[in-house]
Amino acid sequence: MQISDIQYFTLFVITYSLVGFLTPVMRKVAISKQILDTPTSVHKSHVQAVPYLGGVAILIGIVLVSYTALTFNGLTRNNFWLATSVLAPAVAMGLVGLWDDLKNLPPLPRFIGQSIAGLVVALLLVISKNVANPTGSTYIDVLITVIWVVGICNSINFFDNLDGGAAGTVAISAIFLTYLSLRNGQSFIASLAVVVAGGTLGFLIWNRTPARIYMGDAGALFLGVLLATLTIRLDPDTQSIYASFSIPILLLAIPILDTCVAVFSRLRRGISPFQGGKDHLSHRIIRLGFSRKLAAISLWMLSAFFGLLAVVISLIEEKYEVKFVILSILIWLLLFTGFFRTADQ
Repeated sequence: MQISDIQYFTLFVITYSLVGFLTPVMRKVAISKQILDTPTSVHKSHVQAVPYLGGVAILIGIVLVSYTALTFNGLTRNNFWLATSVLAPAVAMGLVGLWDDLKNLPPLPRFIGQSIAGLVVALLLVISKNVANPTGSTYIDVLITVIWVVGICNSINFFDNLDGGAAGTVAISAIFLTYLSLRNGQSFIASLAVVVAGGTLGFLIWNRTPARIYMGDAGALFLGVLLATLTIRLDPDTQSIYASFSIPILLLAIPILDTCVAVFSRLRRGISPFQGGKDHLSHRIIRLGFSRKLAAISLWMLSAFFGLLAVVISLIEEKYEVKFVILSILIWLLLFTGFFRTADQ
């Protein structure tokens, strides 16, 4: 599937515009149906009810543009299968998230849904030999893929706790993913990644501080599965296995950092990791004196920094790859230590 630069740009603009148009429509629907995030829990940081269903706009926009682009670019059974193998599990998880937005599901059903989605993605990728870094063992490849999909799914969902924070960070990760996949001739991944970037930035128009709509679990879980699937398929063409494994992790380093800080903080205090709280990176940054807007920008900059590290690792000579991987790990651990030591609440 050959795609020109102008076609990539067109995909971005169309998805950006479509999601930007659909989001206020879904906002009106959410308000009319009273599908609102009401700040009734102590861990909620907003003071007024904010409508959900932004994730539905993202989901519809990305899926519609993706299949329309396939149709106009020579739809084949193979291309349709490739797109569906990525989009179908993400849509299924998005629908589970929508159910959660409407009914406020307990953690167990969500986890079961995520695990099923992870298993489906793993089986699809391993059977079709589309895992970029196979270990040589089918069972280990499936296990790693399931852990990755469930982990990233939860990380994006956990990370969606600040106006524009998750949407902007996902967009940045998708932009770097687009570059890395283009550089290595993976046009399928690049085209889906650029659509994700356009969709999340189109949503960000309405989600930036002060947010007029939230993506909700529908958007967070949909994007989580989508990013997890695309990154595990990415073949960065590095020389060492350590560098190859590190690049997908670096692309999502900040949502992973947020999850680790929040989970370990809760375990330290003897409470459930699935319990909400004001112990995420955004909350800790705000407690340092930053505004909500600057907190979001700080998270975007950190995400861009780790994205740049991923690009550097993909470009440098083999003898420097492992050194930069170690440097990236040390920086991440330094950030973890710094955030973990700040006040939990």
